[in-house]
Parts: sequence; structure tokens; C-alpha cells
Amino acid sequence: MAEDKAASEEESPSALTTPVPDEEEEEGGGSGAPRWMTTFADLMTLLLCFFVLLFAMSTIQDEVFKEIIQSLRTALGVQTIPEAGTREGLIMDPSSPEPRERQREAVDELGAMVQKELDEIVSDVRELVLFNRLGGMVEVRESDVGAVITISDMVLFRSGEATMVPEGREIMGRLAEVLMQFRYPIRVVGHTDNVPISTPLFPSNWELSTARASQVVRFLIDRGLNPLMLTAQGFGEYRPVDTNDNAQGRAKNRRVEIIYERASIGDVLQQQ
Repeated sequence: MAEDKAASEEESPSALTTPVPDEEEEEGGGSGAPRWMTTFADLMTLLLCFFVLLFAMSTIQDEVFKEIIQSLRTALGVQTIPEAGTREGLIMDPSSPEPRERQREAVDELGAMVQKELDEIVSDVRELVLFNRLGGMVEVRESDVGAVITISDMVLFRSGEATMVPEGREIMGRLAEVLMQFRYPIRVVGHTDNVPISTPLFPSNWELSTARASQVVRFLIDRGLNPLMLTAQGFGEYRPVDTNDNAQGRAKNRRVEIIYERASIGDVLQQQ
């Protein structure tokens, strides 16, 4: 009986072998995660560490950057190294935009002040011309240079002379009262036509035009204008405003100009 029992135990497969799990259960049929998920999770972890490392390497702390700059200055023997945020090798303008903006505003403000003074000069002279009916004899205009007051030589001088006639002195006296209101430099310029002149006093139109400008300057000084603010010039026949081929054009070219220059007014305003 004992032998029969032992034989039966040897023949029983359940007593000798352990059941092998099915392959489908290993691949995912069981309750746990599949084996490939472990490898995938490890790969994702490695990639995350790799990108964190790259980010850390691309970020330079301020203290580390300052140490690098100081090291470069010592090694290269230079005093200026491009700071953070500047393009390497590019010379940057040290001035900030704020001073430039204030400078631009100051220039615009000065230009507005100069324009206001020019407008007042032109307006006052035009009022004088209208009130005294001097149209055609005295004109005023604004140009790129400044305010230009033009006086016909027929009003001031006889032909070939540089001494003011009484009527011319009266007109210049009224004009001087207007000019006294403005404390700016005045440039007085004499012009002639191209008709030649040759006298002991005036060998050419150069001398005639300059003498006429000087005569106007002397008159304005006698009326109280500051001689330091006055300049006399003569251009002869070389700055015509009309043709010299007829009498009407030559009459326009014979003139004296009183000029308030923009630049001179600006200089005075800046000093105030």
C-alpha cells in the first residue's frame, strides 16, 4: 500500500510542478503595469534631467558674470568690457535717451521763441507801413534768414549819392522807433543796380552800396540804437532781386535792407 501511494504521488503533476503563468497575463492581463512601462519611465526621467541641466547651464548668475568680466579685464588689460544685454564689440552711446529728448525739447522751445519775436517784428513794421502809407517804399517779409525790411533807395538817397534826403530821414525816424523795441543785432545791407559809377567818392558800386548802409547805421545810432548791435555791409550790384534790363527792375535792385537774423535772435534769447 505504501508503494502504491508513493507511485501515485510521483504520477500526480500537481504535486511535482508549479503552474507557469500565461504569457498574456505577463503582458498586461494581470493587475500590475506592463514591463515596458518601467523602461519608458526611466527614459522620461533621464530626458527631464537632461533638459533641466541644459537650462541650468544656460542661466548665468549675476555674481558669476561679474567674476567673468573681472577676469577678462585682468587678462586682456582693457578697462571696458561689454556689459550684459549689449552686443559684443559694438560701441554703445553712453548717453541715455532722456538727455537727448530734453535737448530736443529745448531746441524746439527756442525755435518757437525766435519765431514769436520775428512775427512781432514783421507785424509792427507792417503796421507802421499801413499807418504811414509807405506801401511801395518800405516792405517787410519773413525769410529763411529772418525778418527782412526793405527800403527803396529812391526814398532815402538821390542817384549816385549816399546822403539821406529829408523825406528819407523822416521815414527812417519812424522806423527807428519800431526797431528800438527789439534788442537784437541788426545787419544793414546796401545794394545797387548794375549801372557803373566812377566818382572821387565812389569809384564803383561797392563803395556806393557800403556808404549807403553805413549812413543808415549812423542814423540809427543817433536815434538811440546800440552801436554794438549794428553791422553795415555793401554788396554792390551782385545781389539783385529783379532784372537789370529795364528801369523798373533796376529800381527794385537799388535798396537798403535791415535784417534781423534768426540765429542772432536765438543767441540773444539763450543768454537771457
